[in-house]
Amino acid sequence: MSAVEINKDTYLKWFESMLLMRKFEEKTGQLYGQQKIRGFCHLYIGQEAVVAGAISAMQKGDSMITTYRDHAHALALGVSANSIMAEMYGKITGCSKGKGGSMHIFSKEHNFYGGHGIVGGQIPLGAGIAFAEKYKGTDNVNICYMGDGAVRQGALNETFNMAMLWKLPVIFVCENNGYAMGTSVERTTNMSDIYKIGLGFDMPCAPVDGMDPIAVHNAMDEAIQRARKGEGPTFLEMRTYRYRGHSMSDPAKYRTKDELETYKAKDPIEQVREVILKEKYADEAWITSIEEKVKEIVDESVKFAEESPFPDASELYKDVYVQTDYPYQEI
Repeated sequence: MSAVEINKDTYLKWFESMLLMRKFEEKTGQLYGQQKIRGFCHLYIGQEAVVAGAISAMQKGDSMITTYRDHAHALALGVSANSIMAEMYGKITGCSKGKGGSMHIFSKEHNFYGGHGIVGGQIPLGAGIAFAEKYKGTDNVNICYMGDGAVRQGALNETFNMAMLWKLPVIFVCENNGYAMGTSVERTTNMSDIYKIGLGFDMPCAPVDGMDPIAVHNAMDEAIQRARKGEGPTFLEMRTYRYRGHSMSDPAKYRTKDELETYKAKDPIEQVREVILKEKYADEAWITSIEEKVKEIVDESVKFAEESPFPDASELYKDVYVQTDYPYQEI
C-alpha cells in the first residue's frame, strides 16, 4: 500500500519539475558552448523521472546525495535556479559560493549534500548521513544516487555490508543510463543486472523503469517505508537514459541514433504530459503557461548569474577547516 498517493497534483508537479530540469539543462549546454560555464559539466537530459518520482515519495527532512550529474536533483529539492546557475558561472551568489562549480552543487538548507566529483565517493557518505539520522532517532531517510560505473568501486561493498548490518535508513539508487562515461555496461561486467549486487548482502533490491515516474515513485515509496520502519536499506537499479554524452566534451559516438530514438520515444516528460491531457487534469493553456513560467525562471537564472560578482580573492581563506589551537601539532 503506497504511503504517498499519486494524484492530479502529483502529475502537475511532475510536469513542472521535470520541464524545469530539462530546460535548465538545455540552457546550461548552450552556455557551456559559449564558454560562459567552464570546467566539467554533465547534463541530466532524459533522466528526469528518476528524481521526480523520488521527490514525490519523500517527506520533509529526508535528504539526497549524488554524483557530479547533480543540477536536476538540486532543482527538484527546491534549490533556486539562480543559485545553481550562479554556481556554474563561478559567482559568489552561487549555492557553493562559486567554489564548487557544476559538479559540487550543495545546499544544507534543502538537505542536498552534493554533487561529488570522485566516482563512488558519495556512497559511504550517504550511509553516514543515514547513520546520523538513526543515531539522532529521527525517521528521516537518505537517498544516495550513483551511476552504473560507480558500482564497481570497492567502497560500495563495504558500505552495503555496514548499511545492512546496522539497518541504516538509506536508499541506494543506481542511475543506470547504460554507459559509464563511454563504456557500455555489457563491456564492464559479466552481470548486467546491476540490482543483483544487493543479493550478496541480503539487501532488498529490484530493477525499475527509470523512464516512468510512476514506477520510480512506487519503488521509492516502498523502499522509504521500509527504511522508516527501521528495516534497513534498499538497492534500486533505475534503468534510464541520457540523451547527451557523458559530459559536454563527449560527442557520444559510441551509440546509434536508433538507440537514442528508442529512448526518446519513452520520454518521461511527454508521458506525463499525455496523462495530464488525457485525464483532463489540465488543458493545453495550462501546459503553455507552465512552459512560459519555466522559460522565465531559466532566463532569470542566466541574468542573475551574468550580473553577479566573482568571489573576492579573500574567499580563498574562508570555508577552510583549520583549528588554530590544535594541540598535537606546532603552528
